[in-house]
Amino acid sequence: MTFRNYSFLDQCLSELQHFIKSVVLPAKNPSIETPAQNISEHDLNENEKQHVAGLMRVDHTGEICAQALYRGQAFVARNLDTKAHLHHAAEEEYNHLSWCETRLEELEARKSLLNPFWYIGSFTIGATAGFVSDKVSYGFVIETEKQVMSHLEKHLLELPMQDKKSKAILIKMYEDEKEHADQAKLAGGLELPMWAKLIMKVQSRVMTTLAYRI
Repeated sequence: MTFRNYSFLDQCLSELQHFIKSVVLPAKNPSIETPAQNISEHDLNENEKQHVAGLMRVDHTGEICAQALYRGQAFVARNLDTKAHLHHAAEEEYNHLSWCETRLEELEARKSLLNPFWYIGSFTIGATAGFVSDKVSYGFVIETEKQVMSHLEKHLLELPMQDKKSKAILIKMYEDEKEHADQAKLAGGLELPMWAKLIMKVQSRVMTTLAYRI
C-alpha cells in the first residue's frame, strides 16, 4: 500500500469518512467473508442467546476500538511504511467488525450505543501514542492485541457448545490478532511500562462491562 502526501484537511475528511463507515453505517462488504458463512445455526435458548449477543457486542466494540486506535496511530505516523502497516491492520479489524455485526443481526441484537464514544477515545489514545514514536505506537498495538486475545479466549470458553457460528468467528479473529501482535514486535514495538498496561486494562474492563449491556 502506498500513500501520497495528502493535505491535513484531506486526511481529516478521510478519518471522518472512516468514522461514518465504521460507526454510523452498517459494516458491510468485508474483504474476507465471515468464517461462519457455511455453518448452520443451532438452537439457543433465550438466556444463551442473550449471553452470546452480549459477548459478540463486546467483541464488536473491541473491533471499533482497535480500528480507531490504528487509524489514530497512522494519522500521526511519520514513516509511510508504518502508516501503511497500521492502515492494513485497521482494514483487517474492519473485517472482524463486519463478522461480529452480522452475527449480532443473526441473534437479533443491537450494537453498543456507546460505540461513537469508544471510537473517538481510542483514536485519541492512538494518535497520542503515535505522536511519541513509531516504536511506542507499535508497543500499544502489542499490548492491545494481548488484551483482545485474552478477551477472546474467555469468550470462547463461555460460548454454548452448540454455537459453532460464533466460535468460528472468534477463533479466526484470535488468529488475526496474534498475527498483528507478532508483526508489531517485528517492527520494533517497545514493551509498555506497567502503569500504562494497568491503565489500558482498567479502560478495557470499563468498556467490556458497559458494552455487554449498553
